[in-house]
Amino acid sequence: MARVKRGVTTHARHKKVVKAAKGYRGRSGTNFRIAIEKVEKGMQYAYRDRRDRKREFRALWITRINAGVRAHGLTYGRFINGLKLAGITLDRKQLAELLVTEPKAFEAVVKKVQAVLPAPKEKAA
Repeated sequence: MARVKRGVTTHARHKKVVKAAKGYRGRSGTNFRIAIEKVEKGMQYAYRDRRDRKREFRALWITRINAGVRAHGLTYGRFINGLKLAGITLDRKQLAELLVTEPKAFEAVVKKVQAVLPAPKEKAA
């Protein structure tokens, strides 16, 4: 049986890792031993942050909607409650996009919500 030399496979594997580490600082982008650690850590971050990105965007949409409805004298919680009562099925992403691109349309949605909501109770002094 012939002897197997593994130089080709090893070189290909090293090349794949170093290519993935392209742009890393210092020896992290060129040295295989260091690059493999950095690439594996980078993949862990990517996996984790794909989930985090969804949370961050939802938080951004909520912040934008809150700022938009406060300009019309509502709070975010009352606005969302009013949306449900009015039967408006726009999600937070669509509402935030509407607020940024079509302020007049967003204002119309807020007016519909205000029409459905009961008047706020007066606080006793």
